[in-house]
Amino acid sequence: MTLARSFLPAGWVPAEGSLSGRVVLVTGAYGGLGSAVARAASRAGATVVITGKRKRQLEQLYDAMVAEQLPEPVIHPLDMEIATPNDYLNMAEGLERDFGRLDGIVHAAVSFNGLVPLAMHKPDDWLRALHVNVSAPFALTQACMPLLTQAADSSVVFVLDDPERVSKAHWGGYGVSKAALERFAEILHQETESSPLRVHALLPAPMRTALRREAYFGEDTSKQPLPDATAEAAVYLLGPQAVAARGTALDLRSD
Repeated sequence: MTLARSFLPAGWVPAEGSLSGRVVLVTGAYGGLGSAVARAASRAGATVVITGKRKRQLEQLYDAMVAEQLPEPVIHPLDMEIATPNDYLNMAEGLERDFGRLDGIVHAAVSFNGLVPLAMHKPDDWLRALHVNVSAPFALTQACMPLLTQAADSSVVFVLDDPERVSKAHWGGYGVSKAALERFAEILHQETESSPLRVHALLPAPMRTALRREAYFGEDTSKQPLPDATAEAAVYLLGPQAVAARGTALDLRSD
């Protein structure tokens, strides 16, 4: 790991209204972590824009959040596997038109096609992992940077994975993409550290998600905690209290 590590302040919990007035974009919003982040940011008072490639699943998340009496999220379908630079620019223009601002992005979208030796790794799966996990976050962040830097304080959160695990055999394109994403975050931090835009990385502890089930097929994933704690840590990074953690990886692992 090249990024310095940081940790949640002892006893920190999300304060009601801590993201009030902020507009936050969550990619991969109907996934395990993405949906938890959308809920947590909404509970903290943010206007949450949820995006992903399947409109129906975004609508199901919308309905679930409304049923939980959370503020209505805003649906913006976007397929990061096939989106063009113009699609990302159109999203940024839509955010400016509809809200006049953007205060944060949480990059929760991910592509993972299981553990496989490189000799058997399908080239399409490799290219998809590198594109969705690295190139798409770059393109979306770049398109939104004018809005993000207009805010008095904004943040972009990149979700990493345990480097001690995903740098080992069989992690393939996913492992390579997470290493590349960390380096991208480091470079972006160096280029924005004197601006209002904060760059953060988030390093979760094991959690109960579909990706975990696929990667650790011999494990009883139901014994792992839900992504709620990781989602609350994302809320911490989205708020101004995390200014001291800019340019670091917030490490949630117990060890």
